[in-house]
Amino acid sequence: MKLSEIQRILRAEVLVDAGKLEKEVEMAFGADLMSDILAMCREQTLLLTGMTHIQVIRTAVVSDLAAIIFVRGKRPGPEVIELAEEAGIPLLLCKLTMYEAAGLLFSAGLSGINRDQEPHRGI
Repeated sequence: MKLSEIQRILRAEVLVDAGKLEKEVEMAFGADLMSDILAMCREQTLLLTGMTHIQVIRTAVVSDLAAIIFVRGKRPGPEVIELAEEAGIPLLLCKLTMYEAAGLLFSAGLSGINRDQEPHRGI
């Protein structure tokens, strides 16, 4: 599913497009714990999170995430947006809860991470 379609489904605001809104995303993961992101995410995963601190961008770079969607209307500060622009990480913001956003994306055909697969270990 393209990021532009995800944006439409979630009625999300684009904070950083990084020229990648037409990029295909194959899976998503929702977490508010850095340890879960590092342990579970695979390359090119879409992350749904309520964390808006700068460490989430650094983790996205290390984990090679496809994009980040901030849920619950949480807006990151300018330093987070600036780092995402520098790193080429698309950022979107939606007002939905993580549960609602994940449910809409799953219903639209975007799969979640399969727990039986090996997580990303390029860290």
